[in-house]
Amino acid sequence: MELIQNNADLSAYLAADEAIDHRHPLVRETAARLAAEAEDSYDYARAAYEFVRDAIPHSQDSGDLRVTWRASDVLARRTGICHAKSHALAALLRAEDIPTALCYQRLTHDGGGHVVHGLVAVRFNGAWHRQDPRGNRPDLDARFSLDGERLAWVPDPRSSEMDYPVLYAEPHPVVLGALRAAPDRPHLWKTLPTAL
Repeated sequence: MELIQNNADLSAYLAADEAIDHRHPLVRETAARLAAEAEDSYDYARAAYEFVRDAIPHSQDSGDLRVTWRASDVLARRTGICHAKSHALAALLRAEDIPTALCYQRLTHDGGGHVVHGLVAVRFNGAWHRQDPRGNRPDLDARFSLDGERLAWVPDPRSSEMDYPVLYAEPHPVVLGALRAAPDRPHLWKTLPTAL
């Protein structure tokens, strides 16, 4: 699949915004701590990915009812769904000048129907590479990789699942709107978009 930037200006994928608030002191502090232990930008990107994937539980897996959407809140509260964790990873990567996009999949929802799933794409060596920081569990094994995707899920077109090829510089407004309006995760599950 060819990934398509929704903004031709690569600097847009380094920008801070309300959700990807990489100038926030907690984001900067976390990035500096991870960078101090990294040998290079690739090692840093892998470390940031593993930190978000492993140290911040997916709220569905942990049973946490809180909804986070701003990167600094995800880091402070140590919880979030896939979209929130993607915002946190994008902020950590952009804090160290690694272009990072938000991207999405349409997947079958556990309770029936479909749901939009959030990922990131990092730019290394002139190409975009999708990563899934959702968090692993016994049936999921996502990994940081620039040599072929290691995502949590591969969409099944027979089930109307799909990969969206667009790389967004900012969170998709429909996704961000649902996150911001949700008082808790059960409400969010009812209002997350089923498609983009």
